[in-house]
Amino acid sequence: MKSVKELNLNKLRENKDYTKSPEAWDEQIFYFLLVDRFANEEESPLYDQKNDYENALQNEKNKENWHSSGEQWVGGTLKGLTKKLDYLKELGVTVLWISPILKQPVFSQNYHGYGIQNFLEIDPHFGNKKDLKELVEIAHSKGIFIMLDVIINHSGDVFEYRDDEPAYTGKEYEVKAFRDENGKPSIDPIKPNLDQNYPEGGIWPQELFSLDTFTRKGYIRDWDNDPEFREGDFLSLKNINTGQGEVNNYQASKALKTMTDCYKYWIAYADLDGFRLDTVKHLSPGATRYFTTEIKEFAQTLGKKNFFIIGEITGGMEFAKMICEQTGLNAALGINKIPENLENVAKGYYSAENYFSIFTNSKVLSEGEHQWYHKNVITMFDDHDMVYQQQYKARFTADEKTAPLLKNAIFLNFFTAGIPCVYYGTEQGFDGSGDHDKYIRESMFGGKFGAFRTQNRSFFDQENSIYQEMKKLAGLRKKYINLRVGRQYLREISNNRNSNFHLPTAEGDRCTEIIAWSRILSQEELLLAVNCELDKEQSSKVIVDNELHNLGDKFVCLYSSKKDEIGTELEVVRGEQGNNCLEISLKAKGRAIYQSL
Repeated sequence: MKSVKELNLNKLRENKDYTKSPEAWDEQIFYFLLVDRFANEEESPLYDQKNDYENALQNEKNKENWHSSGEQWVGGTLKGLTKKLDYLKELGVTVLWISPILKQPVFSQNYHGYGIQNFLEIDPHFGNKKDLKELVEIAHSKGIFIMLDVIINHSGDVFEYRDDEPAYTGKEYEVKAFRDENGKPSIDPIKPNLDQNYPEGGIWPQELFSLDTFTRKGYIRDWDNDPEFREGDFLSLKNINTGQGEVNNYQASKALKTMTDCYKYWIAYADLDGFRLDTVKHLSPGATRYFTTEIKEFAQTLGKKNFFIIGEITGGMEFAKMICEQTGLNAALGINKIPENLENVAKGYYSAENYFSIFTNSKVLSEGEHQWYHKNVITMFDDHDMVYQQQYKARFTADEKTAPLLKNAIFLNFFTAGIPCVYYGTEQGFDGSGDHDKYIRESMFGGKFGAFRTQNRSFFDQENSIYQEMKKLAGLRKKYINLRVGRQYLREISNNRNSNFHLPTAEGDRCTEIIAWSRILSQEELLLAVNCELDKEQSSKVIVDNELHNLGDKFVCLYSSKKDEIGTELEVVRGEQGNNCLEISLKAKGRAIYQSL
């Protein structure tokens, strides 16, 4: 389709039954993947660590090939992803967040999908519209909802400036030409020949094929300077003019209206369940509000009363809550350095309070408002950008010393406040690291850029101990509502080193104490604990709720990494300072959950 005028949304949704939104998005488990890096139709042999580790580095030619392949299309497809839905369902995934799949410039290597050239077509590297529809239909039949990553503030590199690539100064720059199918700046920027340049040249649909679509102010240099970060280009990705005005009186541009219509089309066509909106920081709140309002109202006409839109919001909890309330976004991603704190608390490098205080010390959360961050904050550690690691990107297990604590990190992610999200490959222990994003975007299915520096090996090992543990934890989260929505309290502990009750802290290189917290719902307490020590069993007294428990009351072990402890009972005892507590022991790298009886 060349134009949004060809969209007939009323006809498209005629006599079609759409999947209803889930009642509680906050009770789901999200899984994020890059389509190009996840699966294709032809899977390589399963990876064997003993024989295949770093098989791509055995000679200089293979090594160079592996490194260069990471910046190119590797070959993952929508059909390949569809074939792996059972793998994801078995893992416990209920929401699949997939990277952008719309058409990229044909001359680009935008395997990540974030540089769109045509908002009404699927990139052929990924497949076609039918493949998307089939993916969603089969996912729904397995109880998995589909969330698509969407972009409205920038496009691909679809034009060239008159003077190379200028930096932002606040002024508008002259454009030499739109790029043709070969990437050459040859298309008249004032009166482009639409018929001659469809579909590979310029930008589509044709309502976007105009200089007025873009701010044309050069690339961003200062990412914290407003309005520079709203008006400037993302390096070569061209910034789109979304409109002007304050949030309550925003005038959406023709470009924003056009893109919004395009995304309505994809909801109606494929029966999508939600969006993850990219780079909300770089959008005016009015633009975000216009988009979310239009999309949600349209989704309601399809019977999707709770179409979920996550915004990538950087900043603190107060800022995220304000933006969500201003704009209608359902949830925030990337706030308060959640990935950094979650990872480093699990590894023992940060004190427990660094992570738990994100959810308890917010000035905007008064009594009873704990539900806001349960329902409106996405929590994860590894991801495809790792923006807090500016110079050197590294997955959790790239740190060999603390890699054995990965299961503890998953335990923390699944059983603390917020909506947990898993980055693909975490369940297989991917350990990518390096001075480029590509090293944390390894291929799951094999090909030229496989994980663990391999080629032609796949990583869908359902017997992997990490996969099995994640599956088990997902099952517990599904079974016990406290673990999903219970009020959360970081607990004080006492031990042989410090008999006074205190919060566990990182002293010296690492935290070497048990970290414990409670999830309380309807007078029932679940106590959870992890041991960050790599080679030592630890024992501690842990405070439990004095109002709920008397001396002699019992807790039962629901789960433990030490299997023979499951089902055993612990008695509430008096602590040194008169607190009711439990005495618990955890093996090195251990985890446990206790339920009040």
